[in-house]
Amino acid sequence: MAKDTGRKLVASNKKARHDYLIEDVFEAGLVLSGTEVKALRAGRASLIDGWCEITDGEAWLEGVHIPEYTQGTWTNHAPRRKRKLLLHRAEIDRLSSKTREKGQTIVPLALYFLDGRAKVEIALARGKKEYDKRQALRERQDNLEAQRAVREKRDR
Repeated sequence: MAKDTGRKLVASNKKARHDYLIEDVFEAGLVLSGTEVKALRAGRASLIDGWCEITDGEAWLEGVHIPEYTQGTWTNHAPRRKRKLLLHRAEIDRLSSKTREKGQTIVPLALYFLDGRAKVEIALARGKKEYDKRQALRERQDNLEAQRAVREKRDR
């Protein structure tokens, strides 16, 4: 049997790009149990409350909700358990040193399958202030209005 090829998106955290200024992006593997993989293949997960933490030289994904697999038995997993991230030592050290700085955190951006393997896209991010969020929203609205005006002018 051939493995799945390409990237199949399971969940994305759109709010993270609104709430944080993304500085650097990493791709990490996940250590999952069998029922977690089956639940993800069914396309069910939520990254909304997720964050990453580095403890004792290991990266952990916390707060991510992968619901129980419906056909699972007593072997089902806990929906919000800590999950280990698979990163290179240099990446973990870099993330660890950066998160010690004030205002820096690690947030998950997307959860997907790449060539049949579960991956999570994490980002080193800095929290935005309220006025930054309003300014970004205003810029996006201005861009949309400009595109709309150009489209209307072109259609005339």
